[in-house]
Amino acid sequence: MQSLFEQIAACQLWRFPGGVHPPTRKAELSKKPIASLPLPDKLYIPLRQHIGVAGYCLVQKGDHVMKGQPLTLADNSLSVPVHAPTSGLILDVTEHTGPHPSALPEPCIVLEPDGLDEWREREPMAYQQCTTKQLLERIQQSGIAGMGGAGFPTHLKSGVQQQVELLIINGVECEPYISADDALMQEHADTIRQGIDILCHMLEPKAVLIAIEDDKPAAIRAMQTACHGQQHWYVRAVPTKYPSGGEKQLIQLLTGQEVPAGRRPIDIGMMMFNVGTSFAIAQAVLHDIPLISRIVTIAGDTLQQPQNVLAPLGTPVSDLLHFCGFQPERRQRVIMGGPMMGFTLPDLSVPVIKTTNCILAPTQQELPAAGKEMDCIRCTACAEACPASLLPQQLLWFSKAKDTEKLAEYNLFDCIECGACAYVCPSEIPLVQYYRIAKADIREQQREALKAEQAKARFEARKARLEAEKLERQRRNEQLAAERAAKQSASAPDAVAAALARVKSQQQQAPGDLEAIKAERERKKQLARERQAEKTAAGADAKTSQDPRQAAIAAALARAKAKKQAATTSDTEPVQPQQGQLQQQQPEQPATEPADTGTTSEASDPRKAAIAAAIARAKAKKQAEALPASEQAEAEAAEPEQAAAVSVSDAPTEATEQPSDPRKAAIAAAIARAKAKKLKETEPK
Repeated sequence: MQSLFEQIAACQLWRFPGGVHPPTRKAELSKKPIASLPLPDKLYIPLRQHIGVAGYCLVQKGDHVMKGQPLTLADNSLSVPVHAPTSGLILDVTEHTGPHPSALPEPCIVLEPDGLDEWREREPMAYQQCTTKQLLERIQQSGIAGMGGAGFPTHLKSGVQQQVELLIINGVECEPYISADDALMQEHADTIRQGIDILCHMLEPKAVLIAIEDDKPAAIRAMQTACHGQQHWYVRAVPTKYPSGGEKQLIQLLTGQEVPAGRRPIDIGMMMFNVGTSFAIAQAVLHDIPLISRIVTIAGDTLQQPQNVLAPLGTPVSDLLHFCGFQPERRQRVIMGGPMMGFTLPDLSVPVIKTTNCILAPTQQELPAAGKEMDCIRCTACAEACPASLLPQQLLWFSKAKDTEKLAEYNLFDCIECGACAYVCPSEIPLVQYYRIAKADIREQQREALKAEQAKARFEARKARLEAEKLERQRRNEQLAAERAAKQSASAPDAVAAALARVKSQQQQAPGDLEAIKAERERKKQLARERQAEKTAAGADAKTSQDPRQAAIAAALARAKAKKQAATTSDTEPVQPQQGQLQQQQPEQPATEPADTGTTSEASDPRKAAIAAAIARAKAKKQAEALPASEQAEAEAAEPEQAAAVSVSDAPTEATEQPSDPRKAAIAAAIARAKAKKLKETEPK
């Protein structure tokens, strides 16, 4: 039995299931050379033109850039940069309608060409002297992505670690109208071969297969001439059948092997690249020309000169159409891509990107619009045309029902969205559109599930981190408490020893020092008592100032005391010769003092004051009777003056008491008059 390589060398081909044969309409275009498009007035360069994430924007409004200068930075493996297609001025970085069926705006760099087309400095590489890592880095920094329509980053695809048995170069343009790769192979076959050499240098395959449809004889001859003399390189003409250009379909057609569902060609030892990708790799490595332009097929009966055009990336579709003599009709449709897999553009300002290979401007008769959708008649034509051996009818029902489990069971993601099922459907059901919506919903659910898993993981990580921090704080607090306890236990004997030392030093001090210490303490106590007395007096003054009546009473008492002292002083002056008698009466002197006490307390109780006065008179009378006759005469002689003094001293007291009780004041006045009358009667005549 022949091996696979022997069968390939024998030019054996196989078949793939399904497929359709729409009219190609390429004969006229394949005979025309590639035209160069003049620089447009403005270029709208989307930041993301591939499968993956957009790079970080390196320019801003007002910057001047050179041709080939990177406009974004590829800061991760899923990103490739975009470059300036020509030199010019950055007008803005803003949102612009993107080349997508959703017609949603995307971030774009608006570049105004200056017409000079000045290049940045370029550094070509000799790939034979470069490592695979260096070549992959150059491919990534040149912004190369799959040119066949998928747009997968080439450096990721070519940087696999598995052994590559067969390298396949896809030159099959199976969709009607599209002839961009045909024109590229006819005019740049040698550059494509150089790109294949670089791929072989990196991947080291055992054989190379270059597949071209049999309706492109000029391209087949050009590639055979370019690859002449290369060992184990084979140029194969494959039957014209749609979609023979699909990756899995072409592998099955060339090798008879089928890529398992959910797997990639590398899993069976094969790798596939588009001829446009090979051309871009050669340009990037050998000439340091990044991916800044591509060949686009401009076709349709509304164009006077349909042809293949080399267009800078970011060129608006309107510029391409007008360059080819666009004459739009009423309700004109413009399609980006082929008639099978393309989509209608909402706006002619949509720019050309790295995956754009065709712009169609057909008439209504040339490509009629889809009719009204009707019910499925279960004719099974879609299942017969499916190149992936799926059941389009079942997938339609499950897509409408949003049954994700059934869609996964029936391998929805194996659908390549070729449109063969919709092409043969007699009910004109847009099957591919239902599948695209279902895929988008499933991807969104998967993203939400992934976000939920990531959020859960972050929550668990945060919870574990907080618990670890709590345990760490607890351990640190316990350690600090242990350290403090150890320090306290170590310092306790020292404190006791210090106290004992102070006591001993006090005991050893001299007696004189102790006396000085005691004297100092007494002085401090006396100062404290004085300060307390001052505070008390200040409080009393404050209270007195708060009550006017108390202040008046205090003033009256002070005046009465002052007058009484003055009267007492005047009475004692004439009695100086009789010193003996005064000394005998000195012990009895306190008998007159209750008058002062009564005077001070009279303000509070007049009856006590009267009783005290009566007791004082009784004592005085008893003392007078006990004196000899001569002394009695002298005492009687002095009694009127004393009585007058007492009456004078009592008068203010009564005056001070009068405001508080008028009756008591009247009684006191009567008693005073009686005393005065009695004194007059007892006076000697």
